[in-house]
Amino acid sequence: MVERVDKLMFQDIIRAAACRAGQMLNVHDIAADVGVSNDTARRWLAVLEKSNVIFYLRPYSENLLKRTVKTPKMYFFDTGLVAYLTRYPSPEILAGGAINGAILENYVVAEILKSYSNAAEECQMWYYRDSNAKEIDILTELGGELHPMEIKRSISPSDKLLNTFKVLDKGRLPRGRGAVICMKPELAIADAANFIVPVWML
Repeated sequence: MVERVDKLMFQDIIRAAACRAGQMLNVHDIAADVGVSNDTARRWLAVLEKSNVIFYLRPYSENLLKRTVKTPKMYFFDTGLVAYLTRYPSPEILAGGAINGAILENYVVAEILKSYSNAAEECQMWYYRDSNAKEIDILTELGGELHPMEIKRSISPSDKLLNTFKVLDKGRLPRGRGAVICMKPELAIADAANFIVPVWML
């Protein structure tokens, strides 16, 4: 009986986590959904992380950018599993779903991480969010520069997305070329320092 209870609890925990893929980790909300303590939810999440089901993207922080948040964001390695757990049985239904943007973000972050892993390279990757709610979906460090990336489920993303990248100019490392990763079918240039990159190129 205990084994069955544990199995059901595990299913509830992983489904509650999947509903929050691509979001800042909130253990309390996951625990409340399942009806368990925060400590129990943490233990199950630790099992998922050790099993390479989920991973965390840490927030970027440095002394010159003091107002950044400290909470990691949670992602799944397999976005197909996220779609299954959140009951989106087809791409068409998912496209009109409430969390389609979060699942796209999860896909992009996971694919970038996998590409580094497959090349046996260390992945220096974070996200940025400060107390003024300014957020950059992905930051990577390469060649002593920070490269910002935004992820949008749009064919024609707004140029305003690039304005947030300027917050990095107050930091220690110089800002390198950035990108908006989106549903546009072909690679394009947003401006002199940024590209528009189709998701299919990942």
